[in-house]
Amino acid sequence: MVLRINIVLMTSVYIGNIFFFNKKKEDTEQQKSTENVDPSMICKFVVDGAGKKIGESVSIDHDVLIIKSGSLFLGVPLKHVESGEKTLMVKGIFDFTKAYELGEKWRKESYREMKNHEPLEEKSKRF
Repeated sequence: MVLRINIVLMTSVYIGNIFFFNKKKEDTEQQKSTENVDPSMICKFVVDGAGKKIGESVSIDHDVLIIKSGSLFLGVPLKHVESGEKTLMVKGIFDFTKAYELGEKWRKESYREMKNHEPLEEKSKRF
């Protein structure tokens, strides 16, 4: 009976260590991917290879640059983005469908839109 309990405990500790070390590895990989991010890439206009404006960079999510284009959010991997003095340029062919999917994923996870806000005058009357 005691032997069974010891085996069960040792097995659960072993399995727990596997999950713990895998999580730690994922965290360090995420840190490495965000360490090389240049904060000056935010709030710049983004153009394609032909110089046509795509939108404006609003965020960086891990290794994806988030671009606001009209009412849409687009995501482009940072490895396809070249930083210029005043603009960012997407290198290669721009895949709008994939960019839209990445941007929508970011919007659903991170973006919060204000709803039902009241005018400033009404807020000041309450105080």
